[in-house]
Amino acid sequence: MRFMILRKADANTEAGVMPSTELLEARGKYMEEMGKAGVLLGGEGLKPSSQSTRVRFSKGKASVMDGPFAETKELVAGYCLIQVKSREEAMEWVKRWPAVGSEANVELEIRPLFEAEDFGEEFTPELRAAEEKLRSEIGGRQ
Repeated sequence: MRFMILRKADANTEAGVMPSTELLEARGKYMEEMGKAGVLLGGEGLKPSSQSTRVRFSKGKASVMDGPFAETKELVAGYCLIQVKSREEAMEWVKRWPAVGSEANVELEIRPLFEAEDFGEEFTPELRAAEEKLRSEIGGRQ
């Protein structure tokens, strides 16, 4: 099962406050542990919403809004993508989040990703083959 761990934004991340050396070291160790355990698929921090753009569609027409966006509880500051056997295992990894320095008061969200079998018959063999081809193509770019 794949899960995305979303690190919610806060006043510091929205202000562009950079993490301390202590936090960077702790995060590095955490990511290294997940890598060595074979569960880490990816992860990055995101720049503040002041450097973001939203595109909203209404009746098929796009409207563009530049950041910053005021409601930080709706924003994401970073993510990790993991592959584990269960939600419980994902929770165990999240509980090990390096809660030091500015990360001592942080909110994380765990969201399962859709897998091919979740889509049922509508996800035809042809659609599956096309997705697998695309995944193999983009996998080589990382």
